[in-house]
Amino acid sequence: MFFQNSAIMNKSDFPKYVTQFISKYLPFELGLSTNTIKAYRDTLVLLIKFFKIIKNLREDRIQIPTISKEIVLEFLDWIQTNRSCSDSTRNSRLAAIKTFFRYVKDQDIIFLFQFQQIQSIRAKKTMSKTMSYLTIEGLKLLFQQPDLSSRKGRRDLALLSLMYDSGARVQEIIDLTPSMLRLEKPSTVQLLGKGNKMRLVPLLNDQILILKEYLNEHNLDQAHRNKHPVFYNSKKEKLSRAGINYIISKYANKAKSKNNSLIPEKLSCHSMRHSKAMHLFQSGVNIVYIKDILGHSSVTTTERYVRADSKFKREALEKAYLKLTPSETAIWEKNDSLINWLNKF
Repeated sequence: MFFQNSAIMNKSDFPKYVTQFISKYLPFELGLSTNTIKAYRDTLVLLIKFFKIIKNLREDRIQIPTISKEIVLEFLDWIQTNRSCSDSTRNSRLAAIKTFFRYVKDQDIIFLFQFQQIQSIRAKKTMSKTMSYLTIEGLKLLFQQPDLSSRKGRRDLALLSLMYDSGARVQEIIDLTPSMLRLEKPSTVQLLGKGNKMRLVPLLNDQILILKEYLNEHNLDQAHRNKHPVFYNSKKEKLSRAGINYIISKYANKAKSKNNSLIPEKLSCHSMRHSKAMHLFQSGVNIVYIKDILGHSSVTTTERYVRADSKFKREALEKAYLKLTPSETAIWEKNDSLINWLNKF
């Protein structure tokens, strides 16, 4: 009798669960970042749209027991068929729904079986994407493209070089303020990563010179501008992800016109991060240091650079064998100053 009454009492609590899940559970109990919370929110918005469009059910009529395993599977098929979502996006939406139902189950044990049913839905296997990164020569070519006689060109060089030097995620660069930069020795940048975790990343002398000139030119070295975005647009607003991608694409296309072989076909914000990680690994930096610099929660994630490097070496050997002639080995510049900095820090 208790369980029946509990089910009746809770079956229409979908709006309450959604509100508390988004506003309290994700930010305060799980400590997730704003962007991650938005991704969960977007999944629930899509689920509500699915009920409205496909099931002709308004959001105020959706009940927790209605969201069965079969309904979730139908929703996942719908976003792939009607919204052209990829397998990886489908998997992300599924993971968000599973997290939501874990929360619902914790609020009321009556939904335990429903939670278990939804948890049993398997993610689709996805093909791992080829890692896009620049060689040292490719990076030099890219950095030569901004017009340093213009204010915007100098900003873009500061942006690109800091993205590479710090190995930062694009959102970490977007959220960067002058207060997070330490330009005195030992020079560091403080990055706010996933799960609102802060980490310190060392900066090298060349980068410090570029940053000092940039901050001075934009009056960002003044105390009252400590919380202003380091990189901003003409409206004085922080650059967007799309804006930074546009900047990288613009200079990548310019570089390609000069030497197409040095620039990957697809170059994104994350490619700068991949490039830094690969160059550190090629320079002999311990993978544990690389993990900490990139802000990975597990060294398993960082190990993909080891695998990528092995593939690179194998392809180089195969190419040399097919030609039956000696092939130049790629020259990777050892970053002695970084290694010394790590040892002294």
